[in-house]
Amino acid sequence: MSSPEIASLSWGQMKVQGSTKTYKDCKVWPGGSRAWDWRETGTEHSPGVQPADVEEVVKKGVQTLVIGRGMSEALKVPPSTLEYLEKQGIDVRVLQTEQAVKEYNALVAQGVRVGGVFHSTC
Repeated sequence: MSSPEIASLSWGQMKVQGSTKTYKDCKVWPGGSRAWDWRETGTEHSPGVQPADVEEVVKKGVQTLVIGRGMSEALKVPPSTLEYLEKQGIDVRVLQTEQAVKEYNALVAQGVRVGGVFHSTC
């Protein structure tokens, strides 16, 4: 099962191939996607993406995880999250969201088992 491509991205809106929903923030993995609700883990721009935010995607068996930090890169990724991913053997790419989506879609096209967590505003 392959990861769905990000079909479109604009400020505050993302569409994922195979889904009729429009997301503000989303998680994607081989075979699926869903809204990323920061309230589930108490995530804020700082300290940023927590291990609990990426755990669900990691459990889907991804080799690579792409994290989109927002259009202006306001969303941080603390060392604890990078250390968690490293311990899981996950290759992680942390980029501005437009660049992250390009990287993610390129990895999908290469057939990599890739997942992502993307923030589409600030």
